Amino acid sequence: MSGSIIKKDGHARGDGSPGPTDDEPAWDAFTWEAARDALDGLAGGGLNIAHEAVDRHVMAGRGGRVALRCLGRDGAARDITYAALMDRTNRFANVLQALGVDRGETVVSILGRAPALYVTALGAMKHGSGYCPLFSAFGPEPIQARMAIGKARVLVTTEPIYRTKVAPQRDRLPDLRHVLIVGAANDLPQGDGVYAFDRLLDEADGRYDTARTGPENRALLHFTSGTTGRPKGAIHVHEAVVAHRATAQYALDLRPDDVFWCTADPGWVTGTSYGVIAPLALGATVVVDAADFDLERWYRILRDEKVNVWYTAPTAIRMLMRLGADLRPGRDLPALRHMASVGEPLNPEAVLWSVEAFGRPFHDTWWQTETGAIMVSNAAALDIKPGSMGKPVPGIEAAAARRGDDGHVGFVEAAGEPGELVLRAGWPSMFRGYLDEPERYRACFQDGWYFSGDLVTRDADGYFWFVGRADDIIKTSGHMVGPFEVENVLMEHPAVAEAGVIGKPDAMAMEVVKAFVSLKPGHAATDDLRRDLMAHARRRLGAAIAPKEIAFTDTLPKTRSGKITRRLLKARELGLDEGDVSTLE
Repeated sequence: MSGSIIKKDGHARGDGSPGPTDDEPAWDAFTWEAARDALDGLAGGGLNIAHEAVDRHVMAGRGGRVALRCLGRDGAARDITYAALMDRTNRFANVLQALGVDRGETVVSILGRAPALYVTALGAMKHGSGYCPLFSAFGPEPIQARMAIGKARVLVTTEPIYRTKVAPQRDRLPDLRHVLIVGAANDLPQGDGVYAFDRLLDEADGRYDTARTGPENRALLHFTSGTTGRPKGAIHVHEAVVAHRATAQYALDLRPDDVFWCTADPGWVTGTSYGVIAPLALGATVVVDAADFDLERWYRILRDEKVNVWYTAPTAIRMLMRLGADLRPGRDLPALRHMASVGEPLNPEAVLWSVEAFGRPFHDTWWQTETGAIMVSNAAALDIKPGSMGKPVPGIEAAAARRGDDGHVGFVEAAGEPGELVLRAGWPSMFRGYLDEPERYRACFQDGWYFSGDLVTRDADGYFWFVGRADDIIKTSGHMVGPFEVENVLMEHPAVAEAGVIGKPDAMAMEVVKAFVSLKPGHAATDDLRRDLMAHARRRLGAAIAPKEIAFTDTLPKTRSGKITRRLLKARELGLDEGDVSTLE
């Protein structure tokens, strides 16, 4: 734990003492009821995320405000007002209606940062469909698995993605009826339920009565990987917008007239919760950058677009540190008020560097796909302890605990003693289930508390500190990777007998995926085979998930029941204590 304290005004002090907390009474006065009252709701009752994020601003006379500032790869900018976004999302909802899509059915997008993504997400929720984003970097196998589990009825994507990753396996997607191709020519052949997205929107009516959804109706389906078995589809409901909006205010210091930039990939839950819903629900202007990371481009966007609040990932921050530590252009960003980080723990060095480079610190935040919104944060109202996760946001009760054999939670009372991070169930953005897996969902809770799977400690001042995962999930450059999924693909190769996958610590990506492979008789462990295995994994899984390292081994450690012990693989890789090996084969 770092002994430094960074004051709310951005200045560091090294005596380890907490600073004043003048703003904390506002946190104490927070209630979820008041947060719900800040939303309009639907006329006659009900709640719909798209209405809160778009239509209500137009109805209040703010339709001329810029909702999306879209920056193309060539630097060209296109502004989309709230009124224009209302028109386009109405049109998409009408498209779904005309295609015969029923409310509650799943609409999937596989898109980069583009206006069509926002139209799809908000138009689907306006129609009453469930919206599900997927990474455009996924390979064919992860895409097929998630679309099949989610019973995808509609897919919105680009022609290259559809042609190479979806079309070859349409026969494995029996629920998929309609594919809308963004950027396709208007004369796109309409066979096999494939349509030109833009043509359908242009022909649709710009008026639509938002579906009368209730707070508990499904709005979002986000996939997250498990350590074993298939990916988990976490279900979120329309009431999640209450937490999205409130946490953007309290954790990110976002205000209605701000320019906001969230660099998260739109296929990730952050790209939806805070790249789409939260800033629009507050009435802010959202920067949408189509290009990939580039040091000079990023600084130029922060400066030229006058970004007030910036939400990014530790991997990107470490890249900035490596590439631009001596440039210090961040000092010339007078509009930038708040910087925050998400996706993995932010190391203390990055926080201290940001004060030196930007004149203000990055504020770490912690949450998960299952929580739907920020739960623990180094918020603007609090002093920062570099390296800590921060404190629970208003309305959230958190603790370090252990599961009790008697069905009751055993709380860790001593400061600095590790336990699993648990949250009192019932916040608005809490996931309502894993799709078609009720037992898996119930296993996440005990005695009214959600068990996150993350090990933490809490210090005497109430700040939480991340220790590690309680399971084998790998976090690499903000992506959550389930080892089982990678192992399955590797074992499809004719040379592979068994595979075990772990996360190996990495200075840039936090972890990289490393695979241990045992071969079938008659196959030699050569560099050529290693390259072939890596190429196979990248083709099937995509570069974000495929292993970065492969090691050959004669045998893999297994339990007596035959389960590969990834914990032991990781301990041996890192030279750590192997712990209890009594259950091994």
